[in-house]
Amino acid sequence: MKKPKLKYLMLCIILAVLLLLSIILCLNFGAMKISFTHTYQIIWERIRGIDPRESTIGLSEFNIVWKMRMPRVIMGIAVGAGLALCGTVMQAAVQNPMAEPYVLGISSGASLGATFSIFLGMSMLTPFCAFFGSILATAAVLLLASYGSKATSTKLVLSGTIVNALFSAISNFIISMSGDSEGVMTIKFWTMGSLTKADWDNIAIPFGIVIICTIFFMSQYRILNSMLLGDEAAITLGISLPRYRMLYMGICALLTGVLVASCGIIGFVGLMIPHIFRAIVGSDHRYLIPVSVLSGSIFMVWADAFARSAVKNSELPIGIITALVGAPFFAYILIRKNYRFGTD
Repeated sequence: MKKPKLKYLMLCIILAVLLLLSIILCLNFGAMKISFTHTYQIIWERIRGIDPRESTIGLSEFNIVWKMRMPRVIMGIAVGAGLALCGTVMQAAVQNPMAEPYVLGISSGASLGATFSIFLGMSMLTPFCAFFGSILATAAVLLLASYGSKATSTKLVLSGTIVNALFSAISNFIISMSGDSEGVMTIKFWTMGSLTKADWDNIAIPFGIVIICTIFFMSQYRILNSMLLGDEAAITLGISLPRYRMLYMGICALLTGVLVASCGIIGFVGLMIPHIFRAIVGSDHRYLIPVSVLSGSIFMVWADAFARSAVKNSELPIGIITALVGAPFFAYILIRKNYRFGTD
């Protein structure tokens, strides 16, 4: 085995171990303090199938660790991995280092769908409406970008900006015309992102879709690498980038729509993670995608742990945490003169 490949394998092993440790450690964070020993015992007994009523651990601690915190951790893994994956793919497809899952206006579409459902008194349909809104926004971007000629990376970015402005304006209009203060607070918290609604009944779908999309994009690493060369170079290789670009953007929109419907709007994850590990493992997506998925999961698990434990008897929206970390990183990327984006 070549030395660079050995280093990459070691990096993947380290990230996998860190993810496992993060899962165990972050189960201890929250409003109620539960010892590490009790947390480990609850997990071990649950894996062995022991009835909680027969355990020496109190039923209240079991419910907090297994029924509340564990689903949040698993949802955090899915959300972090999915957003990092979308960011990695979109930066290659759009050939823009600032691209992330919301560059297509997905966030504004989801916000509009959620706002519409909440102020019509259909809160139970908020996840579905948010998902539908994100898909509608993405469809509008793809249609606008391909109108009159083939979609290019520049047209996709500009179309995303237009749709984002339009959908945000409509959403803000609905909020300004409503006198429902409770609804305003609900949509405000939802648009900042939260994993509070994660439970064992709703984590299977987003987690499964993230796994499927990860496997698919890992099989597409050659085409993703060719996208970094530009359209003209790809044509000489016999690859139709506009077709693949539309396909990849559509899949990213679907994945992001599912995640947004599950936890609200969480930004900057898809921007930060790919950039950090592109500097470490290079631009080859055969190596970049796996480490981005693992590191995105780790980041989101710890961000959620901080969000639910930073303020006593309260919880911060997780989108605030990711923005506080991501905004300075965004500024760093903008002002760094020797930053390189593309093939090594």
